[in-house]
Amino acid sequence: MDLKIAPSLLSANFANLQADIEMINSSEADWLHIDIMDGVFVPNISFGFPVLEYVNRLCKKPLDVHLMITDPGKFLNEVKHIGAYMMNVHYEACIHLHRTVQQIKESGMKAGVTLNPATPVCLLEDIIRDVDMVLLMSVNPGFGGQKFIENSVDKTMTLKELILKKNSNALIEVDGGVNLETGKRLVDAGADVLVAGNFVFKSYDPTSTIKDLKSLGI
Repeated sequence: MDLKIAPSLLSANFANLQADIEMINSSEADWLHIDIMDGVFVPNISFGFPVLEYVNRLCKKPLDVHLMITDPGKFLNEVKHIGAYMMNVHYEACIHLHRTVQQIKESGMKAGVTLNPATPVCLLEDIIRDVDMVLLMSVNPGFGGQKFIENSVDKTMTLKELILKKNSNALIEVDGGVNLETGKRLVDAGADVLVAGNFVFKSYDPTSTIKDLKSLGI
């Protein structure tokens, strides 16, 4: 399978961001995962759009932008402006999810929908054919370095079954506590994209770590 690896910018060294992005560019990473937090939807604040414009100028990989914010549809133009390939919005933050998904796709971006750990997969039954990807949070969103939630493996399998049942083309992305051991189990359960933050950027050799993660799909 063509497993995609998306290192998470949240764990990069912001004192030397250019060096970390150049590492991503030269690695086997497929995407760069970017978490935008507002301190309301999740109890943390990350970086704003001016920083991401800088990232977009440097990064040669597609940007997978994950909005952990309230009313994410309001920022569609800003996300498009920074060159996002995928705009990921939370099911829990969108009152009119179908409308938001359609607006994302009409803007020329791919549309992803994210589920928090306690949000069941079955809630996507009526929209699974309309989305390009579903992101399953395997930790509680807001902070890096958390422990992997074991139920995420079964949840990945359930989502894969729904995708097949509905004849959907949606990819499955998983974010949180991903390493070689949890990553292998997630891939076996049906994951197509693995997000890894600390496991990549805090490793001795991030380029080799990305390669090792990529090899899980072989």
